Amino acid sequence: MKAIYVRVSTEEQAMKGYSLKDQLHECRLKAGDSAVKEYIDEGISGEFLDRPALERLRSDLKSGAIDEVICLDPDRLSRKLVNQLIITEEIEKRAKLTFVNHEYEKTPEGKLFYQMKGAVSEYEKAKINERMSRGRRQKAREGKVVKDYGIYGYKYDKETGGLVPDPYESEIVKLIFDCFTGKRGGFKGINGIAKHLASLKIPTKSGKSVWHRQVVKQILSNPVYTGVFFQNKWNCEGMLGNKYRPDDEKVPIKKRPKEEWIPVRCPALIDSCTFVYAQELLRNLRRRYAGKPKYEYLLSGLVRCGKCGNTMTGVRSKWWGEYIFEYHDRKNYAGAKNPGCGKRIRAERLDEIVWNTVLNWLNDCDKVNNNMEDEQESNFEEFEIKRIEGRILEIAKERLNIIDFVSKTKLDSVTTAELGKRLNELDVEQKSLEEEKNEIKNELIKASGIKKDLLKEATTYYFGKAPEEINFEDKKQLIRFLVREIAVYDDEIKVFGF
Repeated sequence: MKAIYVRVSTEEQAMKGYSLKDQLHECRLKAGDSAVKEYIDEGISGEFLDRPALERLRSDLKSGAIDEVICLDPDRLSRKLVNQLIITEEIEKRAKLTFVNHEYEKTPEGKLFYQMKGAVSEYEKAKINERMSRGRRQKAREGKVVKDYGIYGYKYDKETGGLVPDPYESEIVKLIFDCFTGKRGGFKGINGIAKHLASLKIPTKSGKSVWHRQVVKQILSNPVYTGVFFQNKWNCEGMLGNKYRPDDEKVPIKKRPKEEWIPVRCPALIDSCTFVYAQELLRNLRRRYAGKPKYEYLLSGLVRCGKCGNTMTGVRSKWWGEYIFEYHDRKNYAGAKNPGCGKRIRAERLDEIVWNTVLNWLNDCDKVNNNMEDEQESNFEEFEIKRIEGRILEIAKERLNIIDFVSKTKLDSVTTAELGKRLNELDVEQKSLEEEKNEIKNELIKASGIKKDLLKEATTYYFGKAPEEINFEDKKQLIRFLVREIAVYDDEIKVFGF
């Protein structure tokens, strides 16, 4: 029995028109009136040998059921020369190999030509991949999202190549940020938010009813919700064949250098102040939301020794027959990088100092706005301003080169008109970039007001209750809302706000 093998991958059908229908038609003509069995691999890359139809063909060859294999071209067997030769040798041991578009002879010359054709095919495959990658990068530079990445909170508009807020999911994104940053209380960290979403029967992007804490964390970490989506961020080269490789041979995904990322503007769901605050909370996540201790400490997860840098945890100690509560920096567990310098401070004293500091902030917001430490800035805004300034510099250089070229060369009217048109395009692009740069600087000014906004919200919460109504949990929540870290030195206590 004769066998017909056909294969097509998506990009080949798009680039060269290698449709399965056409391949089958040509191979059937070559087979004539003989009985044939067809083996079809659709939408599968020729880079790998592990293909369903090819596996069946190889199995049937071994059983002796096939006496001739007909294929349109050698590159249908594989796009890699080494794999072509492996399959060819395997087929020829048991059957005749016939190509529709290639007269294959088992002479030295025929084998040399066959190998040369395989090498050209492998080169063409690499060029196709390179052209497609370059095309996607160019599309991204034009401000378009190259495909549907399935980002929660957005829909992908294929016509415009942009992200559009999903009315329902965008509200869930806002809910997640509000819960995590304390605007809506009652949730213990990321896991608490995940459980809350599941209890409300809110579906994930894939339609699942259970939210994993990692999914919530990815949403909280994604800068797309501030109005920017980074493309060309990950290098996936070589990962296509991971499903065919053993675990120890799989190619890992690699993050590209930040200067190669391509930012694309999209509708913002979260303001930059809230996002910056959420990132700071994420950095201290394990300290802030550790398991429930035997004894409650007002400042747990926030205190650090100013001398050795160790975190200071709450402990109950016995002092002259009486139990006292302290924060100390000792690390007695196996594998501790730093055992600590022995710093300790009475919990009652430190709690009072920090709470009074927070009360001062709440009672004198204007003064505190100038004193709270370590103002945060958005990395994206800084990166984007540098990128815009770099492009403006390139435009200036190109404009000077055109002017210099025109002044030194005799040009016809058509060329002069084309250069004039290019100068106008550069002027329009520079004006647009200047406007974008000013807009980003305004966003930075807004972001610098994060402390003022946090103070305002905390003040509203605090003064909404009578002093006697402020309990331990209220104090704890207010402190976590405003305090990033507390550093204990020998002669002073420093309280760092957001």
